[in-house]
Amino acid sequence: MLEVGIIGGAGYTAGELIRLLLNHPKTTINFVYSTSNAGNKIHKVHQDLIGSTEISFTNTINSEVDVLFLCLGHGNSTAFLKNNHFSASTKIIDLSNDFRLLKDHNFNGKEFVYGLPELQKDKIKNAKYIANPGCFATALQLAILPLAANSLLNDDLHINAVTGATGAGTSLSSTTHFTWRDNNFSHYKAFNHQHLGEIHQTVNQLQSNFNTEINFMPNRGNFSRGIFATTYIKFEGSIEKAKEIYHNYYKDAAFTFVSDNDIHMKQVVNTNKCLLHLAKHGNKLLITSTIDNLLKGASGQAIQNMNLMAGFDEMVGLNLKATYF
Repeated sequence: MLEVGIIGGAGYTAGELIRLLLNHPKTTINFVYSTSNAGNKIHKVHQDLIGSTEISFTNTINSEVDVLFLCLGHGNSTAFLKNNHFSASTKIIDLSNDFRLLKDHNFNGKEFVYGLPELQKDKIKNAKYIANPGCFATALQLAILPLAANSLLNDDLHINAVTGATGAGTSLSSTTHFTWRDNNFSHYKAFNHQHLGEIHQTVNQLQSNFNTEINFMPNRGNFSRGIFATTYIKFEGSIEKAKEIYHNYYKDAAFTFVSDNDIHMKQVVNTNKCLLHLAKHGNKLLITSTIDNLLKGASGQAIQNMNLMAGFDEMVGLNLKATYF
């Protein structure tokens, strides 16, 4: 059994991570660290876990755990690792954006590997430190990886995507409280979302001559969880050729599937799946992608990476049913 620790246990991603780890057959939660909730039962904060665990939050860290998950706000993982040290055998999976970019991936002798299994599964298997991808970055990269791998991103990409309210975290703000979100819709961070950096990095890793624009419009939806994204680009081949490219690229993927039928978000919410759909409109290829922002976009993918690092089947603990109805 892997002894697991979690740093920053009160947020949405931590709550999902705890739920998954409690039901994982090869892990035991050693501690969940939260300075603001130390001494409180976990199910007092993550109320869906009542009856599932009697573990309490703690302000004490065990530096000898096998795996450490960092569920901290962006910028805080760096500060935490500067001030806290773990055994040489401890594997670390960071869910922030602190180590995703190549310019940041070396930190105090730790080399973080970008943890997108559909991109570089073998590197993840041999890694000790993982930078878990962002939620939008996951949904959008999975839509275009096959094209980049075949050097077919030769024109501007246009992406429109909507995410649920949990993507903003648990802290209240003017755009997350109920009276603002309910029956409402808006865009934010148009063309300069922070996940564009890792998307560009991955595209250039697969297609070194890529030099066109990625025009990304993120939107806030009035639902709790999930991401639904539409991406289009000029594509001279047939729809049959596009499907062949995507099926070949994802033939060994554990959680990413190409559907012949139109897809919708309820098919993936509460799962670690990414569903894709392809359609040809004139000279444009439309790629639709959808994921659960808290699972494949965060905690589920973190468990998937842990499984790969530990030599487990990557699907262990992640056979989840969608909240389809």
